[in-house]
Amino acid sequence: MQAPSSPGPLTGLKVIEMAGLGPCPLAGMLLADHGADVLVIERPGAPMLDTGTGLQRGKRRITLDLKSPDGLAQARRLIDDADAVIEGLRPGVMERLGLGPDSFAHHLRLVYGRVTGWGQTGPLAQAAGHDINYVALTGVLSVASRPGVAPSIPATLIGDMGGGALLLAFGLMAALWEARQTGRGRVVDAAMVDGVGLMSSLLHSMRADGLWSDEPEQNFFLHNSPFYDCFECADGRFISLGALEPQFYGELLRRLDLADVEPAAQHDRSQWPQLRERVAARIREKTRDEWCALLEGSDACFAPVLTLGEAPLHPHAQARASFVPTRDGYWQPAVAPRFSKPR
Repeated sequence: MQAPSSPGPLTGLKVIEMAGLGPCPLAGMLLADHGADVLVIERPGAPMLDTGTGLQRGKRRITLDLKSPDGLAQARRLIDDADAVIEGLRPGVMERLGLGPDSFAHHLRLVYGRVTGWGQTGPLAQAAGHDINYVALTGVLSVASRPGVAPSIPATLIGDMGGGALLLAFGLMAALWEARQTGRGRVVDAAMVDGVGLMSSLLHSMRADGLWSDEPEQNFFLHNSPFYDCFECADGRFISLGALEPQFYGELLRRLDLADVEPAAQHDRSQWPQLRERVAARIREKTRDEWCALLEGSDACFAPVLTLGEAPLHPHAQARASFVPTRDGYWQPAVAPRFSKPR
């Protein structure tokens, strides 16, 4: 087993992680990154289930046959000695193994974190699904579309990691805080479909205030405006523009040499199609790197669209050490968020 993670705000916290895919391993890594002692229980003879080395950071591992009396007994002892357990299996699996929350009623302080797609209850609880399905059911997938084009989202980030892993980690820490005060833990039911729904609170608020329409062509976020989208450059690569506020929009127009465009008419949708064509044509006149030289660091709300391989090499990422090199020559995201030294 590896040594526990480095000291941090969660030093002293003991967490058992049941090996699985995606959200649960990321939540475990977040805890380990900040000092928790995270021990992963693996299945014998099975391939590592935490989706690669990038999610192993700072954890210890042990292989147990949970279908054998000895393996089950050892798992129970480990959980009895822990502050929390996290798992991402289908509802009922841990119960069938004899490791469900009710099996630890004697461990009053134990916080039991469970992350699933649909949640522990409801008509879809036992149905299979993946990130794209959970995001679709919340309505959030519909806001990532162009008129007449199927919606598209980045793989795993919104449902699995955002709605699942991050909400599991938050729920776990909230329940641990309560257990510290009361001596009693809780079961945390972190459903990705609930988490994504929560993450869409701003959109629902904007919709209620009349600032968001369900029709893609009515929304500046949805790839229709000349000031909030990605545009292709002369070299076939892309840049992103996000000049929402009037002062930033004015700065963008100035730097694009579009001085004849009236900034005050920014939200006149009737002008969008023609102006969007002008902006797109202007962007195609230069390469991505040339636009970086002209726009990056300004108030035009600009960033190049980088590949996963390019992102760690960007000067901003390098200055903040946002990625760390691995032993085999790859990059992985660094610990986040960052903390100052104790005051």
